[in-house]
Amino acid sequence: MATTSSSFPRPIGSRQRFSALLAATALGVYLLLIIGATTSLTNAAAACSTWPTCHAPADPLSQTELVIAWGHRLAAVIVGLLVAATAVTAVLGDVSSRVRWTILAAAALYVIQVGVGAATAIFGPAAIVPGLHLTLGLVIFTGIVLALAWDLELATGEANDTIDQPEPLESTAVDGEAPAARPLPTGRLARARLTAFAYFKMMKPRLMWLLCLVAAAGMALAAGPSLTVSTIVATLGGGVLAIGASGTFNHVLERDVDQQMSRTADRPLATELIPVRNAMAFGVLLTIASLATFLTINRLAAALGLAAIVFYSVVYTLVLKPNTVQNTVIGGAAGALPALIGWAAVTNEIGWPGLALAGVIFLWTPAHFYNLALAYQDDYARGGFPMMPVVRGETETRKHILYYIAATLISTVALAWITDLGALYAATVAVFGGIFLWAAIVLHFEQTESAAFRAFHASNAFLGAVLVAILVDALVLTGAVL
Repeated sequence: MATTSSSFPRPIGSRQRFSALLAATALGVYLLLIIGATTSLTNAAAACSTWPTCHAPADPLSQTELVIAWGHRLAAVIVGLLVAATAVTAVLGDVSSRVRWTILAAAALYVIQVGVGAATAIFGPAAIVPGLHLTLGLVIFTGIVLALAWDLELATGEANDTIDQPEPLESTAVDGEAPAARPLPTGRLARARLTAFAYFKMMKPRLMWLLCLVAAAGMALAAGPSLTVSTIVATLGGGVLAIGASGTFNHVLERDVDQQMSRTADRPLATELIPVRNAMAFGVLLTIASLATFLTINRLAAALGLAAIVFYSVVYTLVLKPNTVQNTVIGGAAGALPALIGWAAVTNEIGWPGLALAGVIFLWTPAHFYNLALAYQDDYARGGFPMMPVVRGETETRKHILYYIAATLISTVALAWITDLGALYAATVAVFGGIFLWAAIVLHFEQTESAAFRAFHASNAFLGAVLVAILVDALVLTGAVL
């Protein structure tokens, strides 16, 4: 792979360093977006009506806003230097024309954005089209990330890196016969424990904490006098039961395929530890219990809960996952529904903040699970699933991870704009979004299973931290008391 090149001006020198400069520029532009959104939401720009310098206002109560406004302008200077350095390096260095012109376009837009910011400071927000400054920032960030993705594709990718059909697992079949059923312990207590754990495992408990956190964030954004302990308990309880039902049906429907994959070969139905009839009955029982719990809140929450179960169990498991390479993308709707459930549980309607949070989850899902698909691509190939690495190769998958990270980060800015979330949310998104993006960049150069898992865990950390920040920020802003 052509990971080095001497056709770059010093001190860049190599393609790795140019990729690092592009990454730093992307992170800088994103951080500037977050600071800019915070400046707008706190009306800090009103504390500084001169440009390019910023004079202290006479009112001492505006000192906090003054600090935010100064921070925005200093960040703009630093990021501007990064954009300029990247543009000069792209012109003088060995990059593709697509990357070069995209960077130059972003640099030109950055100059325009500075002019828009100056006009806003001098003449006031009414002097420009509402949202123009933020829109330009989003376009610039998108352009820099696209250039980064394309440059990394050339630097680290291969023309055709799809995998061949891997060898089947040795334990999946013998002379065409199904594998033997798993022997059960003879003791009643040991057998009861094993069976109970098998039912618990079918509920996919690893998914519960994150999806419940999504629902909790949705409730927090909608928090008000109606946010009571009973609503919280019923929403999260119904959510846990819905996740359990979806997971159980997934185990039933994929039991034959699970035997072909090392990651899932020990599942209860793949090993025939639990009869299919009993698993189906368990899934139906969990569905009824989930709907009954949601109905104690309102019918909309119950309808969304049922939609989540049906979508994951039928649409995703039976239709999307085995038939289209876009299964992970479209399937992200299943993870986004808890955000709407949390919002509906409090408001009994679907509002823009709930939809914005659902959008963050939807766009985050491909960037998250493509890392897992890279780590387990042999398994997915054995199972016959058309995952991105299997169908289009590792290079294309890594590029799409960057695409969806960029989309996710943009959606977090939109969420802040719609919901008026505060500084804690902004700082959390900036820090963990940077870690997430950097892990994806490292994945391009390392291209190992461990690197894929690091990016996978970084994406988990990003979403978990952002959701916790939403909980804290939203509950403090609304004054909700649990």
